[in-house]
Amino acid sequence: MSKPIVAIVGRPNVGKSTLFNVLAGQNISIVKDTPGVTRDRIYADVEWLNKNFTLIDTGGIEPDSKDIILSQMREQAQIAIDTADVIVFITDVKQGLVDSDSKVADMLRRSKKPVVLVVNKVDSFAKMMSDVYEFYNLGIGDPVAISAASRLGIGDMLDEIVRHFPEQEQEDAEDDRPRIAIVGKPNVGKSSIINKLLGEERVIVSDIAGTTRDAVDTKVKWQGRDYIFIDTAGLRRKGKVKEEIERYSVIRTVTAVERASIVVLMIDATEGVTEQDAKIAGIAHDRGKGILIVVNKWDAIEKNDKTIYQYTNKIRETLSFLSYAEIMFVSAQTGQRLTKMFDMIDMIIQNQSMRIATGVLNEIMAEAVALQQPPSDKGKRLKLYYITQVAVKPPTFVIFVNDKELMHFSYTRYLENKIRDTFGFRGTSLRFIIRERKEKEQ
Repeated sequence: MSKPIVAIVGRPNVGKSTLFNVLAGQNISIVKDTPGVTRDRIYADVEWLNKNFTLIDTGGIEPDSKDIILSQMREQAQIAIDTADVIVFITDVKQGLVDSDSKVADMLRRSKKPVVLVVNKVDSFAKMMSDVYEFYNLGIGDPVAISAASRLGIGDMLDEIVRHFPEQEQEDAEDDRPRIAIVGKPNVGKSSIINKLLGEERVIVSDIAGTTRDAVDTKVKWQGRDYIFIDTAGLRRKGKVKEEIERYSVIRTVTAVERASIVVLMIDATEGVTEQDAKIAGIAHDRGKGILIVVNKWDAIEKNDKTIYQYTNKIRETLSFLSYAEIMFVSAQTGQRLTKMFDMIDMIIQNQSMRIATGVLNEIMAEAVALQQPPSDKGKRLKLYYITQVAVKPPTFVIFVNDKELMHFSYTRYLENKIRDTFGFRGTSLRFIIRERKEKEQ
C-alpha cells in the first residue's frame, strides 16, 4: 500500500523547519539548501498511531519583499496541491493573520484537498487561545494550536492529519495491477516510452525540458495483463532557479515512488549516469522498491562490441548500491527492446513476492558462518542464532544475534550476497532487521 503524502506550506519564520524536524525525529531540515544534498532534506518518514506517511517540505521562501514572498508561497502551495494527499498550512500566532496567509488559503480552499490549519508558537494555551481564534477567518477549518519548539499540541495535530488519510486497504486489495513509476531527469524520454508502449501520443512530449506537467497514470495492456505506468513529469518551471527545479523534481519523484511497486530509472545514454540520477535512484532504493535501470536513446550512441560492457560497468560503478538492479538498453524513438521491459517487470514482481522457508534460510546462514567467521570485538564474538523471513515487497529478514553492535554492515552484506547467490532476488532490494537475544534465553 502506498503511503500518504503530507506537505507543509507556510511563510518564512513561522516554524516550518522546526516542525519538520520534530516530526522527522532528527534535525534534517536545514533552512537553506545547498545543491547536491537536497535529497536528505526534503522528505522524511513519519509514523503516528500505526499509520505511516511521507512528510515533504515544499521549500524555503526567501524573505526579499512582500511580493516575492507571496509568489513563492503560491508556488509552494501549488506543489503541495499537485502532490500531497493532505496539506499542513502553518501560520504564526505572534505575527497574527497576514494578507499572504489569506491569499494562500484561497488557493488551498479551491484545491478541494484536505487542509490542516496549524497555528504555531502558541507557548501558552491559556493565554493565547483568543489569538488563535482569529485564524478561523481563513475559512479553511478549525485551527490547531501548537508550539513546535516546545512540542505542545503535536499529538492533536497528528490526529487531525491522519484523520484525512484515504481508506486504502479496500481498494488496494481489489487493485492488484502492478504500478510502475518511470523516473529520471527531465527530458530523458520518460513520456516517449509510455507513448510508444501505448502506441498513441497520450502524454505531450516536446524537446523542451519540463513539457509534462503533472504525474499521469496510464494503463498499458500487454499480453492480457494490465500495468499502470506513473509518469513523473518533466518538472521544469519557467524562470525557476536550478535548486528549485531540483527540489520540485525530487518531491515529484518521492510521491511517484511511494505509489509504485516497481521503479524504472531512466538514464540518457548520450549523457551517461549523472549525480541527479544517483539521487533519484537513492530515493527508490531507500523505499525498498523493485528497480529496473533503463538506458534510453541507445540508438544515438556510436557502438562497438565493447560499448554495452563499458556502459554497464560505468552504471554499476556509479550506482554501486543498486547492484541487484537489472539494466537494459532501449530506444523510445525506434521502440527497440521496449517490450522486453514487461518480461523484466514480471520477473521483478515475482522476486519481490518470493518467500524462503525458514529451514532453508538457516542452512544458508550456517554455511555462510562456517565459510567466514563472524566478526569479534575485544574478545567477544558475534553469534548468529536464527534467521527468518517476515515480509515481502521488499523481502524482509530478521536475524537474531547475541550482540547487535557486533553485527557489522559488511557482514550483513555478506549474508545478503549468500542469499542472493542461492535465490537471485534480481531487481529487488532486501531488508535485514537485526534483533538481539541474550545467550541465557537460548
